[in-house]
Amino acid sequence: MSFKDLQLNKPILKALAENKYENPTPVQLRTIPLVLEKKDVIVSAQTGTGKTAAFALPILQILFDRQDAPKKGKKIKALVISPTRELAIQIEENFKKYGKHTNLRTTVVYGGIPIEPQIERLNKGVDILIATPGRLLDLHKQDEVNLDYVEVLVLDEADLMLDMGFIDDVRKIERLCTREKQNLLFSATMPLKVTELAKDILNHPERIEITPHSKAAEAIEQVLYFTPKPKKIELALHLLRNTIKGNILIFRRTKYGVDKLEKTLKKNGYLVDSIHGDKSQNTRQEALQKFKDGQVNILIATDVASRGIDISGLDAVINFDIPNVPETYVHRIGRTGRADKQGVAYSFCSADEKMYLADIEKMLGEKIQVDESHPYPLHPKAKPEVHKKKGSAHKKGRKSAASKKNKKRWYQ
Repeated sequence: MSFKDLQLNKPILKALAENKYENPTPVQLRTIPLVLEKKDVIVSAQTGTGKTAAFALPILQILFDRQDAPKKGKKIKALVISPTRELAIQIEENFKKYGKHTNLRTTVVYGGIPIEPQIERLNKGVDILIATPGRLLDLHKQDEVNLDYVEVLVLDEADLMLDMGFIDDVRKIERLCTREKQNLLFSATMPLKVTELAKDILNHPERIEITPHSKAAEAIEQVLYFTPKPKKIELALHLLRNTIKGNILIFRRTKYGVDKLEKTLKKNGYLVDSIHGDKSQNTRQEALQKFKDGQVNILIATDVASRGIDISGLDAVINFDIPNVPETYVHRIGRTGRADKQGVAYSFCSADEKMYLADIEKMLGEKIQVDESHPYPLHPKAKPEVHKKKGSAHKKGRKSAASKKNKKRWYQ
């Protein structure tokens, strides 16, 4: 089936053809007709399956007939809530790409940058708004955004939104919109809290599940290396010299870990940049752009980047640290092997991460293949490192010699 069969209009089909999109993906095929019928929808699908177009295309079609309102008179008729800035920017780019031949105006608002330019854009009139929860509520508090005319509300990556603690913000935003709106919820996984949110917000929704949420993309080859924690950097350098080539995304659990690995790789002559939560939005965008443009071929990131980064031609993902949440593993490796292209995910597991690995393999329903042909193996009987806090050198309740010496006493 082609996009023409989905009853999309000529300006949208023209934009799709220009971007060489010919056939809809399964999630688009099933979702677009239901959204056009104005039904509430709850969609569970892996990252990289084309979820953004599944809601962007029908929204552009629904609003197309009312696209020519005077610019100042434009009201926000579609609202897309996204958990991260990177994902919000990506969604806006897609709306602009698909709506190129329409007069519909799209803008994006998110925190971490000055609010004034965003207010300016909103005042010019907007049809479709993409927003992160915190910045949207700030703008609403300042009376700079009016949600009284929202006809379609999209909650994208709902599970990540709730994991990041946005549940109260999401409920508040939903209440600020009209009760008659159409609600679309998209999520990579369906934990209980997402199901409960859907129950509260959606009206008799149609459910679409494209793939079981626990299944990693089939186009991804997964390789596991057991290695001691202190040897991980040496293993990474060994593999980068001998095995892993091309565009590589490396995940670390902490910001400190990201910075440390970046310094080491730069010292060894690699073209590398990084993104994490402590970096400004502009710095993060620059790093991402350099990676997309090929100025650097290695990007190191915390899990803030494991969703919403759509990088075509990503050859490999390295899990430098095994994630402690099994679903995070699927989202991380889902950055490669997109759109039916082959990708490889390499994971480094130390002794204290074996329990995380067990949870991941249980969720996948299979063992990840182990590669033992490397110079930094983990001893089979290696035990997790135990970090003991250093206590005081003095006995409890006893003062130090210096303290006694300096103290003036009444009887001296």
